[in-house]
Amino acid sequence: MSLWGGRFSKELNEQFKEFNNSLSIDYRLAEEDILASIAWSKALVTVNVLSSAEQQKLEASLCELLEEVRINPEVILKSNQEDIHSWVENKLIKTVGLLGKKLHTGRSRNDQITTDLKLWCKKHITFLLDAIYKLQKTLIIIAEANQHSHMPGYTHLQRAQPITFAHWCLAYVEMLARDQDRLQDTLKRLNVSPLGCGALAGTTYNVDREQLAIWLGFSAANDNSLDAVSDRDYVLELLSNASISMVHLSRFAEDIIFFNTGEANFIELSDMITSGSSLMPQKKNPDALELIRGKCGRVHGALTAITMMLKGLPLAYNKDMQEDKEALFDALDTWLSCLNITILVLNNIEVKRINCQKAAEQGYANSTELADYLVTKGIPFREAHHIVGKIVIEASKQGISLKALKLSQFKEFSSLIEDDIYSVLSLESCLKKRNAQGGVSAQQVTIAINKAKKRLYNFSISHKT
Repeated sequence: MSLWGGRFSKELNEQFKEFNNSLSIDYRLAEEDILASIAWSKALVTVNVLSSAEQQKLEASLCELLEEVRINPEVILKSNQEDIHSWVENKLIKTVGLLGKKLHTGRSRNDQITTDLKLWCKKHITFLLDAIYKLQKTLIIIAEANQHSHMPGYTHLQRAQPITFAHWCLAYVEMLARDQDRLQDTLKRLNVSPLGCGALAGTTYNVDREQLAIWLGFSAANDNSLDAVSDRDYVLELLSNASISMVHLSRFAEDIIFFNTGEANFIELSDMITSGSSLMPQKKNPDALELIRGKCGRVHGALTAITMMLKGLPLAYNKDMQEDKEALFDALDTWLSCLNITILVLNNIEVKRINCQKAAEQGYANSTELADYLVTKGIPFREAHHIVGKIVIEASKQGISLKALKLSQFKEFSSLIEDDIYSVLSLESCLKKRNAQGGVSAQQVTIAINKAKKRLYNFSISHKT
């Protein structure tokens, strides 16, 4: 039975009915719709629409329905109802009869759906925050184990300056910390209840919306009914959060894919997250990481789709908004799945320290140290930069490292270079000197690890992770 059939004298066209129905998507909001309905039934008691006995009967029936849904959510899909609101209401009417028809007094599907969706988003934000927490924790564990695993850092995919594998891990910890902060900020703005705003102009029943918000776990109630039912900023924010974080995961995936190549050979991926070739028996492909990289575009597509859907909508609710849920559900599911797979990748990774060390010692990554050395001798940096460029050309012609050049060869380019240059050019010296905050020295990496651990500890206490 339709919730709005009284105005119509003809049955819906079946093709349009299938096109119009959303139950196959919004069935995932069943728990939230039931919980919001329980809260609304309590509010109706306060305005004398329901007696306490009636409310208790409705709540008992709704609780039974909630258990049924939790055991088997897919049972909803066997129904021919238009949406989740219709399904819940019709199930209730079958159980308690005419009393079930009282529940919708004073509310609209417009404030229902955004209430349900906000409740769903709040729940899933906790899942996402937990996954981001676990991924940061995993990266920190690997960083602690690899504080002395030297490797080249890159710009333009060219060897640039030496870093450690720990420093590389901590770069992604910082990115994930920002993802975490964005989610928490989004939650603050999302945590406002629209229930009781009706279709667009508010309800004629003087319910205490602040109390209703508290019953549902929101921090407050919306101040404008027109905005409340048409607001989907929280959907855009979550999709934006997901898109930014997926960029981070995609960059991580690309780094690991490169590190795993035969050319770099810095790491070994587990058999559990790789696959082979149907033709080439030697292949071990980083499929998990390639899928993460590929799914980044899928999440960004959802953000673009919802932004375009909303950009021309007049206030208040429009049926276009039905499109928000499928994109949001898919994007957040994808994001969560990619976070968890990234943890799985890291839990079984092997860092090939010897190969990393050899690569760090190649490619003239200590050239900046030579330029800085000349600066300490009184040569302006720009001139020192030019001199070192010439020295690199000479070493490259000979096919040797800077450290392999004789002192007499160095002096052909600058008479100020002395024997102490060789200690300056060592890999350990290159790393140790970068001791400013955020640098790659062992001291700074240790400080960064401890700060990250403290931040995660504080997060776990506040969120009881």
